[in-house]
Amino acid sequence: MASSEDLADRFEEHRGRLKAVAYRMLGSLAEAEDAVQEAWLRLSRSDADDIGNLGGWLTTVTGRICLDLLRSRTARREEPMDDAFVPDPVLRPLSPIDPEQEVLHADAVGLALLVVLENLEPAERLAFVLHDMFAVPFDDIAPIVERSPAATRQLASRARRRVRGATPAAEPDLGRQKEVLDAFLAASRGGDFEALLALLHPDVVLRADSGALVRGAAVSKVVQGAKAVAEQALMFARFAQSAELVLVNGSVGVVNAPGGRVQSVMGVTIADGRITAMYILADPERLERLETPGLAG
Repeated sequence: MASSEDLADRFEEHRGRLKAVAYRMLGSLAEAEDAVQEAWLRLSRSDADDIGNLGGWLTTVTGRICLDLLRSRTARREEPMDDAFVPDPVLRPLSPIDPEQEVLHADAVGLALLVVLENLEPAERLAFVLHDMFAVPFDDIAPIVERSPAATRQLASRARRRVRGATPAAEPDLGRQKEVLDAFLAASRGGDFEALLALLHPDVVLRADSGALVRGAAVSKVVQGAKAVAEQALMFARFAQSAELVLVNGSVGVVNAPGGRVQSVMGVTIADGRITAMYILADPERLERLETPGLAG
């Protein structure tokens, strides 16, 4: 029988994958940590010697925990998901742009995809995340969603179609992303409205999630169209003075952290040299819990 220390060591080997599964399922870093911890508790209460494939067992258990959390979250909601909702971003330092780091984070899940996943039914999200992102067989997913493997395959297929239809094309090159955001910040700082318009796609969509308590000009909102988004950029131009470029979910984004305290994080989608989507998290409570490795002082 494995000792508790050995079991803990074996679990730690899988923690990174489990957190990745939970984050893609929940869009919340704090909830993802809770789900992984619950998976550990369930493992510690089980007979680990009878588990042939520990990684597969932990992945499916974590998926089941996340599914329960999603269903509970959906049941608690009296209204549909707020269009301004922005999932928790994952931040990493940008400089220097190391090719090896680019490869390492090439599979990072973007905020645009997480926003789309938020609008899937819980079972659809589970089937898509586990199968398409982590190569879990449908035969293993089917018992979690209480469907046949064929019906589970249909869940994933339906989710895949919705994801493809709603996820914008994006510039993959970090260097070109940086050029666009450098220009955007310079235009914001200089109050150059025409330069901002040139950097924004005509149909750009801005989602700003400030949480439930913020009011006034900084309230949560969805803004559409280059002119309206450029006007918002100028309205909050003072924040551009303390902004710095970082990696936000594997792409170049912006963090505003005057005095070392994060006040907002912006992820963007860039295509053909223009910004097509912007995702700003400015919820003070969620930013307080955000992990900022090597950032903001």
